Amino acid sequence: MRTPGTAENSTAENGTAENGTPALEERITGALVGAAVGDALGGPVEGYSPEQILERHGGRVHGVVGPWNGDAWRTARPIAPYYKGDGHVTDDTLMTHALVRVYGTVRDHLDAYSVAEHLVPDLMTNPRWIPELEAEALVLQRVFLAEKWLAARIHYGHVDPREAGTGNIVNCGAAMYMAPVGLVNAAHPAGAYAEALDVAGAHQSSYGREAAGVLAAAVAAACAPGATPDSVVSACLSLAKDGTRAAVEAVCEVASRYSDFESALAPLREAVAPYDTVGPDYRAPSLAARRPSRVHAIEELPVALGMLLVSGGDYRHAVLGAVNYGRDCDSIATMAGALAGALGSPVPEDWAKTVAEASRLDLWEPAATLTAVAREVFERDVTRRRLHERAFTAIGGARCSD
Repeated sequence: MRTPGTAENSTAENGTAENGTPALEERITGALVGAAVGDALGGPVEGYSPEQILERHGGRVHGVVGPWNGDAWRTARPIAPYYKGDGHVTDDTLMTHALVRVYGTVRDHLDAYSVAEHLVPDLMTNPRWIPELEAEALVLQRVFLAEKWLAARIHYGHVDPREAGTGNIVNCGAAMYMAPVGLVNAAHPAGAYAEALDVAGAHQSSYGREAAGVLAAAVAAACAPGATPDSVVSACLSLAKDGTRAAVEAVCEVASRYSDFESALAPLREAVAPYDTVGPDYRAPSLAARRPSRVHAIEELPVALGMLLVSGGDYRHAVLGAVNYGRDCDSIATMAGALAGALGSPVPEDWAKTVAEASRLDLWEPAATLTAVAREVFERDVTRRRLHERAFTAIGGARCSD
């Protein structure tokens, strides 16, 4: 297994472009490793409130911690039988890596049919090491009901992949693994948004699908030269629609007043609450929870963007803010980690090493795969664009400039 700083995955040789900005390899590695580490840090406190986290750990979480119920994790409800803690990634990372494998196979832009033809069979047929189960199993056996929907609708129901997400639980299930779409469209938020909406159509509808598009756009925007947390949020607001846009705007306006996550925890929750359908008790969702709506949003994406602003783009600060926020904090930290990593903020090497070893995963191989794919896709896009320019010019569409 590769570890940070080794010759195989180090970005020291070409980690920065000629203009001093972090290069593509560094951004993709930072985003994917950063997402996995955030996921693993948030897993053991997922579903709890900031107050409960404070009491359980005698203070805020500042790194990798053990299971909430200690050695009783196998039987303690409501988490059993999942081993959340000690550096184990969750389904957020399993799904992210699965999407990278699809890119590695297709080696071009993806759509809903790519999900049907490649992602669903991978989830259903290829056993992999599942850290939370401490066993080899099908990824489909670990994922949440909203992800099992992919198999039920596409494999068993033979639904048009572009419409398969309709009727599913509206949650962050698609957004949580959509960072690779943003990375393949690095520095092109509008392209990432459009591609993610198509991909996510196989999985989600309504504001769940919208969040997937906006998260991908945010990651793409974070890869742009000179990108900042503010520019990432601006890119999101230029593309987001309906309740998702309103929630991002409301949360980020509040986040801009804070520079430490401790003081921002309660205000960010208050800002997103009017748009969140789950309600104040995360483990007892309201009757309106996770239903389609044009005025609501998932909680995870706006809070992740808020923590990015609060931290000034610093990876450690953004992820720890997301983790200590509680609720669905593994997904919030996954998104915040991907964004901060894409901006070029370094992922702490001790965290990455611990998570890689505990999860028995090579966190750097997917980044190498996706970097190669992103370059190939860009070259294809340039060729396609030039062909279109020639064709458009040939039919008299191009105007001569003075």
